[in-house]
Amino acid sequence: MLARAAGEELLRVRRESGLEGKELGNAGDAAAQQVLAAMLAEHRPDDAVLSEEAKDSAARLSADRVWIIDPLDGTREFSEGRADWAVHVALWEKGELTLGVVAIPGEDLVLSSATVAPAPEPTEGATLTLAVSRSRPPAVTEPVRAALDAELTPMGSAGVKIAAVVRGQVDAYVHAGGQYEWDSAAPIAIARAAGLHTSRVDGTPLVYNGSDPYLPDLVVCRPALAPRILAAISDYTDGDS
Repeated sequence: MLARAAGEELLRVRRESGLEGKELGNAGDAAAQQVLAAMLAEHRPDDAVLSEEAKDSAARLSADRVWIIDPLDGTREFSEGRADWAVHVALWEKGELTLGVVAIPGEDLVLSSATVAPAPEPTEGATLTLAVSRSRPPAVTEPVRAALDAELTPMGSAGVKIAAVVRGQVDAYVHAGGQYEWDSAAPIAIARAAGLHTSRVDGTPLVYNGSDPYLPDLVVCRPALAPRILAAISDYTDGDS
C-alpha cells in the first residue's frame, strides 16, 4: 500500500507538474517522501523511520521497529522519463528485515517479500547476465563479468537491478562504491524471500539499522554463483591491496 501510493504520486508529478530534469527529480523526491511520511504517521505513529529524504534520528537505534524507505530510488531515471526507477519500503524489527516492498511504477509492478515467488531457475546453456549501472559501473564489475563469462545488462536504480535478479531477468548484481541502507533494504528483503544469495562483497551479511546508514556494497545472485562471484571479488581486491 505504501510503496504503491508513493509510486502513483510520482507518476502524477511526472505527468502533471510540467517540470523537467533536476527540478522534476527534486519534486518527485519531495512528493513521494510526503506521501510515505504521512501514511506512516497515520498508521504506524510509534515506529521509527530512516529515509533518504528526511533527517535521521538516533532514536531509531533503540527502537524495535524501523521503516527504512527510499521514496524515489533512481531519481535520474525518473526525471528522464524512463521506467527503471522504484519506491522502496522495508520494515526492520529487532535486528532483522521482516518485510520489503519495491514498487516499479513504470511497469505497474509491486514486489513484496511476503508474496514473492522463488527466483526462477536459469535456462540451461544460456549466457549469464550481470546487472550494471547505466552511468557509473563500479570497477569490480569487470572481474566479476570475466569470472562468469557474463554479458552486462545496464539498468537504472538499485531496486530495479535487484528486482531483475529476483525476476530471473539477470543472474546477478554486484555493487561496490557507495550506497546507503535505503538503497538496498527493501529489495534485499525480497531477494532473501526469493531464495537468493545476499551479502556484502566480502561475503559477510548485510546488516541494517546501523548508527551510520552507509552500506556501500552488496552481492545478489543465484546461490550457485555466489562462490565464483565472491572469489572473483576477493582476487580483485587482493590485487589492489
